[in-house]
Amino acid sequence: MSDTTATSSGQKQTHGFQAEVKQLLQLMIHSLYSNKEIFLRELVSNASDAADKLRFLALSDGNLYGDDGELRVRISLDEKARTLTVSDNGIGMTQEEVISHLGTIAKSGTKEFFSQLSGDQSKDSKLIGQFGVGFYSAFIVADKVTVRTRKAGAAASAAVEWESAGEGDYSITPITKDSRGTDIILHLREGEDEFLSRWKVESIVTKYSDYISIPVELWQEEQPERDGADGEKIAAVPGHWQAVNKATALWTRDKSDIKDEEYQEFYKHISHDWNEPLSWSHNKVEGNNNYTSLLYVPKKAPFDLWNREARHGLKLYVQRVFIMDDAEQFMPSYLRFIKGVLDSSDLPLNVSREILQDTKVTQALRKGCSSRALKMLEKLSKDAEQYQAFWNEFGQVLKEGPAEDFANKEQIAALLRFASTHNEDSTQNVALADYVSRMKEGQDEIYYIVADSYAAAKHSPHLEVLRKKGLEVLLLSDRIDEWLVQHLPEFDGKKLRSVAKGNLDLSKLDDDETKKAQQETEKAFADVISRVKTALGEQVKEVKVSHRLTESPACVVTDEFDMSTQMIKLMESVGQKVPDVKPIFELNPEHPLVKRVADEQDEERFKQWSQVLLDQALLSERGSLKDPASFVSRLNGLLLSLAK
Repeated sequence: MSDTTATSSGQKQTHGFQAEVKQLLQLMIHSLYSNKEIFLRELVSNASDAADKLRFLALSDGNLYGDDGELRVRISLDEKARTLTVSDNGIGMTQEEVISHLGTIAKSGTKEFFSQLSGDQSKDSKLIGQFGVGFYSAFIVADKVTVRTRKAGAAASAAVEWESAGEGDYSITPITKDSRGTDIILHLREGEDEFLSRWKVESIVTKYSDYISIPVELWQEEQPERDGADGEKIAAVPGHWQAVNKATALWTRDKSDIKDEEYQEFYKHISHDWNEPLSWSHNKVEGNNNYTSLLYVPKKAPFDLWNREARHGLKLYVQRVFIMDDAEQFMPSYLRFIKGVLDSSDLPLNVSREILQDTKVTQALRKGCSSRALKMLEKLSKDAEQYQAFWNEFGQVLKEGPAEDFANKEQIAALLRFASTHNEDSTQNVALADYVSRMKEGQDEIYYIVADSYAAAKHSPHLEVLRKKGLEVLLLSDRIDEWLVQHLPEFDGKKLRSVAKGNLDLSKLDDDETKKAQQETEKAFADVISRVKTALGEQVKEVKVSHRLTESPACVVTDEFDMSTQMIKLMESVGQKVPDVKPIFELNPEHPLVKRVADEQDEERFKQWSQVLLDQALLSERGSLKDPASFVSRLNGLLLSLAK
């Protein structure tokens, strides 16, 4: 059944694998061996993709089909040669594409992927599943793999053969191939005879690839004439190719007819993810726009989630014809982890990425898909354990939402989770609605603090009086959090208030006696405040008595309309120039050290103490000082003077 012959003039070339390929092959063979039948799912999935790509290109060039217009995947078994062959009549590959696709892992996130491998087979197998095993899974069961391929539209003599034992190198040889497409021939290892069984192979195809939209065919051997149970002759049946899958696109079927297992396997097909999805949503919309969407929430984040150059998006079909992978126009960036299929009846078959940019149809589809994805997450959030698993993987991405999607800001805000002083640990599991439900009587704001780390936020001096009053504070320490709160000023009618801003006013929660005592303290400490302001000069914007400190001697805060410390750090980290923001310096008049400084009569030493208190506050707030050596020298000098 082979249509391939080697050319007499063909020159065999040997190439070395990319280093990552060699490492992946060894891990693949050992780590995935317990689930080795997935190799067939991966090869059939790739063959289906090749057929989709040809169908799309043939829209503008029907000659690519030649005299073979029926796309299919064929699996043939040869017990004598101990080979299993997966063949397709799809797009095929040129020699350059063979080297690129089969000799290297051209996938963003590769470096990070390998850095996380530990050598523990059970753990590594899960990582490999997230990365996507693809073509290389053939080496789980084969000790040699031969690939013969010819690009659609190319001459028979332009075909090429790739062959490797999955070790350090592979060979490339020009051949003649009478038909387009790709044949992948697996020379099975000893002990893998089960994959030469037609029954076994058919059961795997039915399990993993029943939804493939083109026929997956197995060779049915000739059946001779025989006697039936009633004595009548049953006519002979010649050998033929027989489809063993439904060959109907999954998303076109009625939801009530689709099993969960089928949805899960289809996800693995489109995502090349070994894990099952956390959730999915299948919807058919008819009206002003007619489309079907099948969207999935993955269980694990892909390794290229934060790669700016990586494409993310849905598989786009128009009237069941594949158009493109990674159509990012239909899902906002903050939902780039969503996988799935979108099949529209309103877009033209010759649509391109450029055409999709600003059309009304695209905008309507994007709105519909975004809404469906958010509803899917809302449903998922009802299960605290499941949603926590999702949040741990994708929470920081979802935090991009309020800045990007104003129309759905409130809906996105309800899905956000944070660490909080209500919890004992750093787990981000507090919803804004949970916070609001626990607000004290008279409290009308949601308090938060942004810091470099959870520990820095939890132990910030800004929290002291709020902790004393029993007020909950959200502890924000993700890199994106400062950006988030700039675009999320309120939730459920409650303003979000930074406890590190100078305008924090808790007086509405105090009784009259407390307010009176604070006013008297400010009046009594006015001269000290004036002296400190003179000592520090232009370093500070203002010096005030603090009503937020109970344990620390001093702190710095920023004015309400000034750029926060964390925003300054964020902008500096990306090379942006930032304005010189002078802090407001607050002193705790009840602290023994502040009382000691207040009693200092020597103005020079008073100035030195004032500077040390400011530097300490800046160090606590910012994590560093512009001139740490001067701070240490000044502090040492003051300590020595106390020791005399």
